Amino acid sequence: MEQIIRQFALDNEVGAPEPVRTGFINDSFKLPALHEGGIPYFLQRINHHIFENVEGLQQNILKVTGHIRQKLIAAGETDLERKVLRLIPTRDGKLFYRTPEGDCWRVYRLIENAVSMDKVTPESAGLAGEAFGRFQCQLADLPFSELCETIPNFHNMEFRLEQFHDALREDRAHRTATADCPEIIREITRREEEMCMAERLFREGKLPKRINHCDTKVNNMLFDSDGKPLCIVDLDTVMPGYVLSDFGDFMRTAANTGAEDDPDLDRIGVDMEVFTAYSRGYLREAGFLTPIEKGLLPFGCRLLSYMQAVRFFTDYLNGDTYYKIQYPEHNIVRTRAQLRLLFEQEKMREAMETVIRSL
Repeated sequence: MEQIIRQFALDNEVGAPEPVRTGFINDSFKLPALHEGGIPYFLQRINHHIFENVEGLQQNILKVTGHIRQKLIAAGETDLERKVLRLIPTRDGKLFYRTPEGDCWRVYRLIENAVSMDKVTPESAGLAGEAFGRFQCQLADLPFSELCETIPNFHNMEFRLEQFHDALREDRAHRTATADCPEIIREITRREEEMCMAERLFREGKLPKRINHCDTKVNNMLFDSDGKPLCIVDLDTVMPGYVLSDFGDFMRTAANTGAEDDPDLDRIGVDMEVFTAYSRGYLREAGFLTPIEKGLLPFGCRLLSYMQAVRFFTDYLNGDTYYKIQYPEHNIVRTRAQLRLLFEQEKMREAMETVIRSL
């Protein structure tokens, strides 16, 4: 580990790495300053099996954080090191270090005295809406073509349905006719045309692509000691997409009264207080949105629930090769839970659209 740390252009000596539990993809460590007054850092081993284009990933983060930093400076903001991430280059000017074994490492300057939240309340949802709306607004004039897709086709519904049909045709695990799979297949297939609307509108020039976070969870924000948002973090999935995907992804988890893999479908519903609070905060900051984008925000909620149901079910049909499962039926339980959330969102469609119009 010392050999890896020595590769980076740190401003001061640091102590022994301290493991940090954050996320499920990368391995993270705090590097405390060795002497009082020094700068602490944040070391990560990038999962290059998921993010195969590490150079593109790091270039994305550099462009996004640099763009946001310039926006903060222009707005007269102070304390920049706490309001936007800063990548630390290697001593030879690269954005990451690749070991002889092939592992990829990067370093950020650590944002001190900041906390993250896991529990979503209407209050924290409102703050999250403001933070993600501001994040997208700061990046609205950065052409999406300047960034690569760190996970190609991540939120492309047409691509996800291609994977689904491949899984149906191959039926590797011989599951298509078991349990309630035929009914699930019917529910997915009858919504296909509607759920590919975003890709069609983009090709028609009606729906723009923008730079999205693509993992809009409240624990991907840092707050100060007063509970005010400081900084959006976990930028690995920042890439081109549709704003309705980011909006819908937050609602899929935060505005769900049940769990993502809840076996009790009666617990699953739409938390309209969280939906309203996030929408209010988001629309307050996202002044760049076009009328069609605003109108499609409730559709984004249904789209991301549907997309995740398709992804879970596809993995189930393929024999559970992508998602980690805790028991043999885990992916089919996840599928049912996401479909129930979709059904509940469909019931609440008019109410959700009314909230958006009122804001």
